[in-house]
Amino acid sequence: MRLSRTLPRSLAGQLFAMQALLVAAVVAGCAFFAYASGRSQAEEAADRQVRAAALAMAGSPSVREAIRTPDPSAVLQPYAERVRADTGITFVTIMDRDRVRWTHPHPAEIGRTFIGNTAPALRGETFTETYTGTLGPSIRVVTPIRDGGRIVGLVSAGITVERVSTQVREQLGALAMAAGAALALGGFGTYVINARLRRHTHGMNARELGRMHDYHEATLHAVREGLLMLDGRRRIALINDAGRELLGLTNGSVGRRVDELGLPAPLTGALLASEPRVDEVYLTADRVIVVNTSPVVGGEQRGTVVTLRDHTELQALSGELDSERGFTLALRSQAHEAANRLHTVVSLIELDRVEEAVEFATAELELAQVLTDRVVGAVAEPVLAALLLGKAAQANERGVELVLAEDSLIDDGALPRSMAPRDLVTILGNLIDNAVDAASESVTGGGGAPVPAQRTATRALVTVTALTEGGELLLRVADTGGGIGPDDADEVFRRGWTTHGTGRGLGLALVRQAVHRNGGTVTLDRGPDGGAEFTVRLPLAGRTAEVATA
Repeated sequence: MRLSRTLPRSLAGQLFAMQALLVAAVVAGCAFFAYASGRSQAEEAADRQVRAAALAMAGSPSVREAIRTPDPSAVLQPYAERVRADTGITFVTIMDRDRVRWTHPHPAEIGRTFIGNTAPALRGETFTETYTGTLGPSIRVVTPIRDGGRIVGLVSAGITVERVSTQVREQLGALAMAAGAALALGGFGTYVINARLRRHTHGMNARELGRMHDYHEATLHAVREGLLMLDGRRRIALINDAGRELLGLTNGSVGRRVDELGLPAPLTGALLASEPRVDEVYLTADRVIVVNTSPVVGGEQRGTVVTLRDHTELQALSGELDSERGFTLALRSQAHEAANRLHTVVSLIELDRVEEAVEFATAELELAQVLTDRVVGAVAEPVLAALLLGKAAQANERGVELVLAEDSLIDDGALPRSMAPRDLVTILGNLIDNAVDAASESVTGGGGAPVPAQRTATRALVTVTALTEGGELLLRVADTGGGIGPDDADEVFRRGWTTHGTGRGLGLALVRQAVHRNGGTVTLDRGPDGGAEFTVRLPLAGRTAEVATA
């Protein structure tokens, strides 16, 4: 028969054998420790007992008086024997400075020299030692007897090592019974636990469980979507690599509560919710993710299964598509307007009003060319220049004038290659769109409603500043709108704040994400015309990301 067949086949059986051996080893170790500890305590107790007896006799006035007599032994021997019998110690020896005994349990030893060390006691010290004397190895204390400041004799009290060992052996019976009871109880508990384990593992052995674990791990890593499993206490029970990447978590996140991960409050609320969530969009510091949650009912505890999809690129492409649609509508409108103006010029020529036709055409060309010349002259970065010109056309169609600040200046090649053009489009494009919305609402009152005359006296204006200074790219967008109240200033970046109804409000959140990815800062202030003023600073070299609201 092969050796492998003699071993328990199931994991529960193998663990039972291992745990039984472990319990036996632990009980044996504890028993040995208890024996060693008991012996040490017995020795300490013996030391305290003999020390107390020796010190008491050394300080007794009757002992000092007996030493002054011509025959100290006549008085001290009966006294020492009474003390020895009352305290239960093995011997009490009183001697002179030359170690000549005045007392001893065996009277024949009186008058002979004490066997042991006395030098420390002659110096005035009380000391303990284990020494082999006439009664065998003993734990003894030697202390001086003082009379008027002089040392006139010595007292030694001791207990034999054999007596201490006898006391320890008497305790071994109870210790052995306790160890046997602990071993039996541990064996029974191990059997009960492994019977339960056998039910949960369905009798599978370690190799089968290991193979299932390998398949489980391979499946988790193969799934491209983020997968997150929460237990009944909303702690992370399992998370795959994609989930950690999407949420920005480390490998030590398993076992932590969701509300301890530092995720944005809306996302944390969605993960803690007991009801299911379907295709809800949430924002993290760097990503836009789509969240689906499904509660798990059954088993010992209730939990939640969460799937996460990265929506960042799709959202950015959607924003770019919206911009392209806006550009297309603006170009169509401009083409229609250009056709009207051309018909006007042709009609003036047909009416033989050539000078007026030339003046009208020249004025239109100058108005159209001013912003183009200003942008091309100040912003040599092609992506930003194209974006500004396109947004200017869109703003013009909405009755808003977009101007470039006089101090704007960006040379070609000033921006590093590590700064993605898409991020620049996301940042500046969304800021301009919000500013145009706010400026146009200051004229129409939002939704096309008229506003008081004192509000319309100021033209709808969006001012853009783009320059490089101090190793940073500075982008500032200010509008003539109604501004953002102090109560909303803290929320404007954090949770997709919007005043245009549901389904919108991701623009500023995307701005914050793009700024965060490039290690910059974005601040909100009140503009010189009373509207909102957003200032973005992006380091031309890597820096620590920070988002601030002033």
